[in-house]
Amino acid sequence: MRTNFAFGAGAVVQEFYFDDDCDQAIRTAIEAETKEELVDEDYSDMVDGAIIWWRAEDGEVEDLTDLLVDAASNLDGSGTLWVLTPKAGDEQHVPPFEVNEAAKVAGLNATTATALGKRWAGTRLTSRGRA
Repeated sequence: MRTNFAFGAGAVVQEFYFDDDCDQAIRTAIEAETKEELVDEDYSDMVDGAIIWWRAEDGEVEDLTDLLVDAASNLDGSGTLWVLTPKAGDEQHVPPFEVNEAAKVAGLNATTATALGKRWAGTRLTSRGRA
C-alpha cells in the first residue's frame, strides 16, 4: 500500500464520504504521515489536503465534479486531493475515466493513480498548471 500521500507533517486533511466500508489502514497511514487526525466534511476552516471516498452508488460524474469543486474550495493554496474508489471487480467500482472527467471539469489534473490495499485505488488530483 502507498505510504506517502504527499500531505506532509502537520497537514490538515479533510475526509469526505467516510463510511463503514472505508479502509482504516489507509486512514491510519495518512494520519501517521501528517501526525494529525483527519477532519470531517463539516470542518469549516482551510485545509492542506483532502481525501474523498467515492463509490458508484454515491452518484454520477456530475456529483463527483460538484464535490471536487467544494473540496478544492477548502484548500489552502495548492493542496492535494485524493479520490479513493473501489477497484475494478468490486460492485461499487468507479472507472478511472469518470474520475478524470470530473477532475477536468472541476479544474483539476489527475496526476497519479495507485493501488491502496485490497479494495481501494487512489487518484491524486492537483490544481491545473501544477503536477
